[in-house]
Amino acid sequence: MNQDERKTAVRRMMLLIAAAAVIIGLYGFRLIFLQLVNGDSFTAQATNTTDYKFTVTAARGDIVDSKGERIASSTTGYSVVLNKLLMGDEDLDTMLQKIVGLLGKNGESWNDSLLIGQPDAAGHYEFTAASDNAAEQKALAAMKDNLGLQQYATADDVMEKLVEDYDLADFSLYWQRVLSGIHYEMQLQAFSNVNNFVMAENVSEATVATIKENSLSLPGVEIVETSTRSYEQGTVLPHVLGRVGKITAEKWKVTDENGQVTYPLKEKGYNMNDIIGISGLESAYEDELRGKDGVETITRNSDGVIVNTALTTVPEPGHTVQLTIDSEFQKAVDQALAKNVEWIKNTYADSKQANAGAVVVIDVKTGGVLAASNYPSFDQNLYAAQYSEYSADENMPLFNRALQGLYTPGSTYKPSVAVAGLDTGLLNRNSTVNCTRVYTYYKDYRPRCAQHGHGNGPIDVVNAIKWSCNIFFYDVGRRLTSDVYDAYAYKLGLGQRTGVEVNEALGRLTKKTDKNYTSSLDIQAAIGQGNTVVSPIQLATYAATLANNGVRYRTHFVKAILDTNTGEVLSETKPEVMDVIEGTGNTFELVRQGMKQVPSTISGKISSYPIAIACKTGTPQRSETYASGKHYLNAIMIAYLPADDPEIAIGITVEYGGYGARTGDLVVDIANAYFAMKDGTLEVDPYVDPRTVAQEDAAASDTAAQTAPDAANDAQTDTTAAEPQQATAPAGVIEEENNDALLAQ
Repeated sequence: MNQDERKTAVRRMMLLIAAAAVIIGLYGFRLIFLQLVNGDSFTAQATNTTDYKFTVTAARGDIVDSKGERIASSTTGYSVVLNKLLMGDEDLDTMLQKIVGLLGKNGESWNDSLLIGQPDAAGHYEFTAASDNAAEQKALAAMKDNLGLQQYATADDVMEKLVEDYDLADFSLYWQRVLSGIHYEMQLQAFSNVNNFVMAENVSEATVATIKENSLSLPGVEIVETSTRSYEQGTVLPHVLGRVGKITAEKWKVTDENGQVTYPLKEKGYNMNDIIGISGLESAYEDELRGKDGVETITRNSDGVIVNTALTTVPEPGHTVQLTIDSEFQKAVDQALAKNVEWIKNTYADSKQANAGAVVVIDVKTGGVLAASNYPSFDQNLYAAQYSEYSADENMPLFNRALQGLYTPGSTYKPSVAVAGLDTGLLNRNSTVNCTRVYTYYKDYRPRCAQHGHGNGPIDVVNAIKWSCNIFFYDVGRRLTSDVYDAYAYKLGLGQRTGVEVNEALGRLTKKTDKNYTSSLDIQAAIGQGNTVVSPIQLATYAATLANNGVRYRTHFVKAILDTNTGEVLSETKPEVMDVIEGTGNTFELVRQGMKQVPSTISGKISSYPIAIACKTGTPQRSETYASGKHYLNAIMIAYLPADDPEIAIGITVEYGGYGARTGDLVVDIANAYFAMKDGTLEVDPYVDPRTVAQEDAAASDTAAQTAPDAANDAQTDTTAAEPQQATAPAGVIEEENNDALLAQ
């Protein structure tokens, strides 16, 4: 081989080596790309795994009292949950039969909202929805809609459809009904690979053990720890705390008037089976009490084998809501109210119907509610088990009288008229009205004054409040007109929202725009009758505003929001001024002087209490009579104390209680409990419903209470009807008074 041929061969060899190197480099780069860049993707494809994410529910935050004592909390419970992903190819109906059998042996129930009973001997079915239960009737209608049936479909029609849809024809009638109910519940809960089905809740430890013992034959059936609402103090503030419950179909799927369907709760991160606050503070503070749910991730390969389970997001508990309520003081007020109502009922012949009442106590300096009592009341822990009994009770223990009961205020309204008269300059310390027992301004309407503690002659504003002189307030009310004195009553807190965080009744004041209005209605409204109705919490707010010399704070139940883990204060409710009546000169001092003298006109403990109490009684008339011409009366009271440096304000109503003075001892009992709470000596005996025991302390003076200054003065229909110059009251007055009385029932 010559020199040229050798060079040619070398060049060719180099080219081949270079080409080989390029090819090897390309393969190398491709391998690097496959391994390093897309390695995870190809690994996943090779193993063909899928991640399924499930919600781990966070614990709900606690509700505690002002000292941190738990009222509502979350406790650990157990639920039987079906995970479709883990069930594999197991026959679902066979599995359900096994689970039902195990639950039945332990006396457990399972989730089944199908409103159809078991078949009768002839194989026919009946709906179980009560005809007078609106919620059940609504659920029944929704079920028929969900199944595509007409509303006239019978229970047999519904079962036939369910058996067909769920392929249950081969089962006995008993199992057809059981399995249909469970399948329908699964449909409602959207049971799927990514959404578990809660079959049974709050099961016993025995059931937990039974399910675990049979776990090998029950793939996909899990025992899951859940957070269950419990009430350490079930009788403390139940009407205000409210309830929690499952998300209803109506709240989950919302259809507007245009037919547009939205899922607002889903958009906020809820699942269909979640528990949510449905009333009271549980609802108002849902965003605070609700924690942040965690996530459990289950990984399954292409062969259906679970290869990994991990808690990928740890759940965070909800915040703690701290109340202004002291639970021991609340219990003391509850007991004092119950005792007073039963004492009135068992002592006075005209109050045999006295079975209900309410008390609200407010911190004058902050607007925080210290107690809100209803009688009768209920136990949160017994609510579900005794709901039918509670609902059927004619005394309505589930009704929140303290916030939603509306009552004619009677003479407790008079201080607001006095404030209006003094602040506008119509009255001063020396102004008097000549009380002649009969108010003669109107020719055809001449209401009267009982003249307790005073006779004919001039009477000033302080003594008019003390002795509850009707003539004085008739005349001042007429001269002011309802437009003026109602504006002051409104600013003082009557007939409007107090600001509490939960639902409250608005009430109303008598207005010139009322359909039954006549000029003489102005004078009826000036003594707290007419069309005016207010709630006990408004009465307490009103009393607190009088105590604060015209400064009205927002009434509230929540003191602070706390971090559940650390106790750190995240936010705190500060006193919030809602309205102010500046007052001219001694406006509020003169009203205070009159109210301070009222206890001396009442028999019982209040007249000799060592700490000065400012109060005003009211005795508005109800529509019902207990004898010819004798109407039942409600007992109303407002008070604040100590009178010269107020700390608490009180609003009281007792239905059919008779004269407002009969609640004087109740005011003292509340005061004693308050001062004992302050110095740390308050001890409350275990509660015993006084309706179940004989009353031992029913020895008060009926006569003394009957002669309280507001007694005959508030009961206007009877006294005015007795006046010979008057044939009838102004058109609509008696009717409207009766309507107001009905509102208090």
